[in-house]
Amino acid sequence: MSFQPILLAVEVTEKSGGLFDFDATLPIMAIQFLLLVAILNSTFFQPLLQTIDSRNDYIRDTNNDAKARLAQAEQLALDYERETAETRKTAQIMIETAQAEANRIKAEAIAQANLEAQAQIAAAKATIEEQKAIAFAQLEGEVSGLSRQILERLVGTV
Repeated sequence: MSFQPILLAVEVTEKSGGLFDFDATLPIMAIQFLLLVAILNSTFFQPLLQTIDSRNDYIRDTNNDAKARLAQAEQLALDYERETAETRKTAQIMIETAQAEANRIKAEAIAQANLEAQAQIAAAKATIEEQKAIAFAQLEGEVSGLSRQILERLVGTV
């Protein structure tokens, strides 16, 4: 068994190529690489890129929709605040008007009550004066009757 010629053949082939041997394998490897890239691009990367693009479109559309809704919500909030301020002003005016009307009615009621009280006081004074006059007339009649009796007794005894 002679291994020597095989070893010599290995040494001879090894010495000829070295570390960088540019023969037909380089273009074949380049073609294989480009073929692999084309296959991967059509089978894996193209659907992946389409999925990424569709997700980007969905996110962009959702973001734009959210911005539009936010703007609409802000506008509605401003409208509601303006309407609330106007309603408050209207309510304040109505309250002030109602208070003024209540004060006017209260003043009229007080004035009417004062007039009625004065009329009742005047009527009471008139009744008192009338009763006083009647009482004085009765007393005067009784006093004159008593004075006659006293005079008759005094004069009649003398």
